[in-house]
Amino acid sequence: MNDACDRQPAYKDWAGNWRSLAGLWGIPAILMLAALFLAPFFRAVIWPVSLIWMGGACIANARRCGRTHCRFTGPFYLAMALVVISYATGLLHLGDKGWTIMGVTTVGGTIVLWWGSEGIWGRAIRPRRERPHS
Repeated sequence: MNDACDRQPAYKDWAGNWRSLAGLWGIPAILMLAALFLAPFFRAVIWPVSLIWMGGACIANARRCGRTHCRFTGPFYLAMALVVISYATGLLHLGDKGWTIMGVTTVGGTIVLWWGSEGIWGRAIRPRRERPHS
């Protein structure tokens, strides 16, 4: 197991700090949940913005400290933002349960990517420049 984030100052890993975790991922997730009770137009605005925000935060965090799950959840959130935009604009047809399908996919994908990737590769993957030469 490789814990590059543990060798960095605590502020480096945003996902390891409850304040940054709440601000960067918790608030957008709560906004997405709240938007379920609003008209589809508001979901079509709030969800992509939230997913892009969370995806960008994941990618930045992966670059900051090598957090394993962020390497996967960042691109996943950006892809889900495209799915939401495609559905909201009528390019993607998911039927009457489209919002439910996308919500379950987002939550399920997050769980699988977070715990799955860190279960396999550990909490952090060191950047190439930090890996020992063999």
